[in-house]
Parts: sequence; C-alpha cells; structure tokens
Amino acid sequence: MGIVIGIDVGISTTKIVGIREMKVFSPLRISAIDPVTSLYGAFGKYLHDNKIDLKDIDCVMLTGVGSAYIDKPIYGLPTHKADEFVADGLGARFESKLDHIIVVSMGTGTSLVRCDGDDIRHIGGIGIGGGTLAGLSRVLLKTSDIKQVAALAMNGDIKNINLLIGDISANPLPGLPMNATASLFGNAAADASKEDIALGLIHMVLQSIGSASVLSALNSDVREFVLIGNMTLLPQCRDVFPLLERLYNVHFRIPKYSEFCTAIGAALFHLKSKQ
Repeated sequence: MGIVIGIDVGISTTKIVGIREMKVFSPLRISAIDPVTSLYGAFGKYLHDNKIDLKDIDCVMLTGVGSAYIDKPIYGLPTHKADEFVADGLGARFESKLDHIIVVSMGTGTSLVRCDGDDIRHIGGIGIGGGTLAGLSRVLLKTSDIKQVAALAMNGDIKNINLLIGDISANPLPGLPMNATASLFGNAAADASKEDIALGLIHMVLQSIGSASVLSALNSDVREFVLIGNMTLLPQCRDVFPLLERLYNVHFRIPKYSEFCTAIGAALFHLKSKQ
C-alpha cells in the first residue's frame, strides 16, 4: 500500500500529513497569502523534505474551508475531498484511541463533533476561538500575533482580571471551589497591565470553549473531550483545562498531533472507504 496524503486547507494555512501502514509521519504546516498558494507550497515542500515520489502516493485527500478553491487533481494524482467534521472525528479518534468522545475543534471558531464508534456527527459549535483571541488582542493589545499574546500572558496574574468565587464568598459554594471563575474580566481595572489582559483574554476564550463543550454533553454519558486545532498549542491550556476537569468531573485530552488531527482524518477517510 502506498502513501495517503491528508491536507487540511485553511484560508492562509495548510496542514499536511502522510499515512503509510496506518502510521502518521512528518506533519507539516505552511502559511501563505491564499489557500491555493498555501496548498501547493505545503505539498511541494512535503514531497521534497520526505523524498517522496509522486508514484509512491495512492491518493490525496483534501478537507477544510480552503479546499473549496481546489477543483482539479493535484499534480495529476487522484484527489478527493473529505467532510471536515467527519475528518475531525476520524483524526481525533485515531490519535486519542477513544471511540466515545466529543471532539472540540478549536480553530477560528469552535466546532463540536460527537463520536460514538463509527457514528460521527456535528452537534454544534460557538463563534469563539482563535479568531476571537486575535481580534480582541488587536483591539486591546495592538497585536494579533497569538504567540506574542501567549508570551505576554506567561507573566500575567489572572486574579487581577477575573472575579473568583473566593472574591465574593467566604466559603466554597456547592460544586464551586474558591478558585472557580465567578465573572470573566469581572475584576479588571482600567489600568490593567498588558500581561494581565493577555492572560485574561486567553482564559476567557479557553474557559468559554471548555464550558460550552461540557454543556454540549448534558443528558449524555460522554465524559471524554478531545481537543484539536491550533489553539491546543497555547501553553495556558495546561492550566485552564485541568481546572475545568476538576470542576465538571470530565477529561480533556490533547493528543500528540492535535494540530494536525483534521488532516489525519482526511487521509483516514480514504482508507476507511477502501475497507
């Protein structure tokens, strides 16, 4: 069996992986000014860096919003498209080794996909994600560079921004520990530092995503949430999601190739169709 290439085409960023003998190798991300340039740049670099000949490739599978701009075979190779939500589910399942999950795809916004074995369904989402963080950072911090925002946040103090249960109650409330958030940005001062604002923005976005994910599982027995997408790379995920786990008695998992799960799922979509 040859190599199946999975490509998640965004508007300006393309992620590409290869799967051979059910193993992922050499994930790659490329940014460019438009999806077509990004796609062909990523594909060419991937072939070059991994010394792959076109004859070694069985199929190229595309997914993502940018794939709508691609309507012909890539370099003459068999090229097909995978539903993005199905790709999210297949990739998250493969990487987490879990079958009964809600996949939380944290991109520009956030989509929620429920997986019950082979039953993969989009169940909703919220318009809060990396785009929210970039936009608010542009307004409040004069930058939309997420890496810069995350670096600033490393020196912030969330107590200077969020109002905590401990700020409004002398004792823990039922189900709410003293360090739980009572109000996002409820304690922010007019002269708050950039570091504190950056941390507050990241916590606001991540907590909103986490809480929405848990609410999406109400009246079900799902307790496992798999986080995928670029936002999983934020170092603050290591602080925010463990707190939510303890608060809601659930598990949030970030798999090894969380950033590339959708591209992985696109490749798996082809392999599944051949079974």
